[in-house]
Amino acid sequence: MKVYLETFGCSASQASAEVMLAAIEKLGHELVTPEEAEVYVCNSCTVKYTTEQKILYKIRHMGELGVEVIVSGCMPEVQLEEILNANPKAHILGVNAVSRLGEILSFIEAAQKKGLPVRQMRLSAPKPIGFLNVSRERYNSNIHICQISQGCNFACSYCIVKKARGKLQSFPPEAILEDIRRAVSEGCREIWLTSQDDSQYGMDTGFRLPALLEQISEIPGDFKVRVGMMNPFSVLPILDELLEAFDSDKVYKLLHLPIQSASHSVLKRMNRLHKMEAVDLIIRKFRARFKDLSLFTDIIVGFCGEKDADFEKTVEWIKKYRPDKVNISRYSPRPHTKAFSYRNLDSRIPAKRSHFLHRVCEQVKLESKQEFLGWQGRVFASKYTQVGDILARTDSYRPVVISCPELRPGQSIDVEITDTTPGYFLGKSLGICGKKAA
Repeated sequence: MKVYLETFGCSASQASAEVMLAAIEKLGHELVTPEEAEVYVCNSCTVKYTTEQKILYKIRHMGELGVEVIVSGCMPEVQLEEILNANPKAHILGVNAVSRLGEILSFIEAAQKKGLPVRQMRLSAPKPIGFLNVSRERYNSNIHICQISQGCNFACSYCIVKKARGKLQSFPPEAILEDIRRAVSEGCREIWLTSQDDSQYGMDTGFRLPALLEQISEIPGDFKVRVGMMNPFSVLPILDELLEAFDSDKVYKLLHLPIQSASHSVLKRMNRLHKMEAVDLIIRKFRARFKDLSLFTDIIVGFCGEKDADFEKTVEWIKKYRPDKVNISRYSPRPHTKAFSYRNLDSRIPAKRSHFLHRVCEQVKLESKQEFLGWQGRVFASKYTQVGDILARTDSYRPVVISCPELRPGQSIDVEITDTTPGYFLGKSLGICGKKAA
């Protein structure tokens, strides 16, 4: 059959899509464009209303064209009724059962070969299966996305993901380590650790993230590890151990710490279990330990009850801490959440605040990037760009594009940063200093 797979959302969703792509190819089906598809696989995300509406339109439209539609990801867990209203014949694949996509495809194919109507099929699993040590068709052959857990033990008032993915279930460390060993043996030179909150890993088992990072760092090979998003309230109990684990040469000095707001009153309504004093402590300790740290954060603007003074606190925090990247989202009310019953702000307010904060962040980023012109140091070759150059990373994950034909992913090279673009730095080679990756 001719299959088109489209994925939405986070890196965990992308990892699931890679597993599903491998299943499609293993069964001998052909991956095609939307216009050619006989089967449309929608790996959904429900974090934002705009994404939800786009997905509902697509599954309705593809169904009207006579295409068999399979919906996976978070939406079937929390918005099944909306999916079936848009497409009553859609097949459903639960968020824990992504590795079972082949069963639905084979079911569809068998019915079509017999000339029978294709009945709706629904597959789910009470626990995550097939997330580690399975075949993948990676979007980038040099990058392996390793999901280390499923679910979350907290309940932010705006977040629907907890409802979709359930309570925290940390995957066994030995399975994670084997998954990474396998990826490195297959040529991956960058490992992304992903989940709904990496620093929650092991809260349910006692084997926490710092211990996992230490064991990952002992795996032989030329590779780097990118630790994903970590919430302040789950970082704080393991802060000192985490700093020790980040000392490894294999771990990028990147701290992705979402604050969502710098106002305590807004954080309280969000049910975010941290104070800004704790955020400041975490950042101070990381920056004291790692002088060239990269800081990423996430901000929600226009949350219910956010006043001008609350928003100004967030703006001032951005100016003070100068994060290298800020993911800005306008608040989007989601069903099945506590905040869904709150009174929303006039839609013009979050729009205005979002535009203003984008300008502030761009100015902060521009100023900080200018400071790196002329920087010299060692970078790690991560992957090829579309035009054949190399995208390398500093130890703090800053992207540097280099034109160096002899350089390969997995090697290290000394560079000088000569220019900057909105998305990355440009560098020139000062000489390869690492051996070619095996």
